Amino acid sequence: MSSGTTGTGGTETSGSGDIVRTLELLWDTGKRPSRGPKPGLTLDRIVEAAVQVADAEGLEAVSMRRLATELGTGTMSLYRYVPGKAELLDLMLDRVQRVDDTPGVMGDGSWRAALETLARETLALYRRHPWLLQVNQTRPILGPSALDGMEKVLALIQPMGLTDPELVSAIIMIDGYVTGAARTRLYEKDAEHRTGLTDAEFWQAQAPALEKAMGSGRYPVLAALSDDAFGSDFDHFGFGLRRILDGLEVLVAERAEERDRA
Repeated sequence: MSSGTTGTGGTETSGSGDIVRTLELLWDTGKRPSRGPKPGLTLDRIVEAAVQVADAEGLEAVSMRRLATELGTGTMSLYRYVPGKAELLDLMLDRVQRVDDTPGVMGDGSWRAALETLARETLALYRRHPWLLQVNQTRPILGPSALDGMEKVLALIQPMGLTDPELVSAIIMIDGYVTGAARTRLYEKDAEHRTGLTDAEFWQAQAPALEKAMGSGRYPVLAALSDDAFGSDFDHFGFGLRRILDGLEVLVAERAEERDRA
């Protein structure tokens, strides 16, 4: 991570601003600001600048004063477009989910391919915008981008034949798995930044003590593991994702049998 980021630091919360005003801005239903002294300044430019700052330096670097500097305008000019950082955060969250920023769910058209693609694209989204992991999104403000994405995925996985709550739960399960993997990667990068040690250097420093421990006879199972047991070549993310999808495959088959018997 670049210098200046908090990495695994403080958490922001979505939906903590003026909900009605945020929805007006997301859905473009509120009053537009009158023509100001800075030609070309738009809400979209403000949000895009905020995303760029967050991507480069972390969410804590985003402030109305900083954005005014980036956009070459006065801080008070920004408040004519957005009430404050809380509302701006919700606009940023919806902005990074825009369809033009996220490749379409492709694959072979099956529900399984749709969920796998969703998982991998969500992981890529977190890697492009690691500050997303600093945001508590348990209360999201649903804008057009979020609903567009949900509509697309639900349409593709409806053939699973599950109940509506189960379909939503499947998406939540995938998102939870991806978020955990993305957070682990963020922590790894943050640790490297803070300590100055690469992951390989960190484990190499422990090698003498670990070799002695393995030779003590106290840990026979660990000592018997193959050399590649903890290797970086194994696709842990893909392995776990496939097992989740395998489990859903069993449920889908069970529901199909139940319908056939009915």
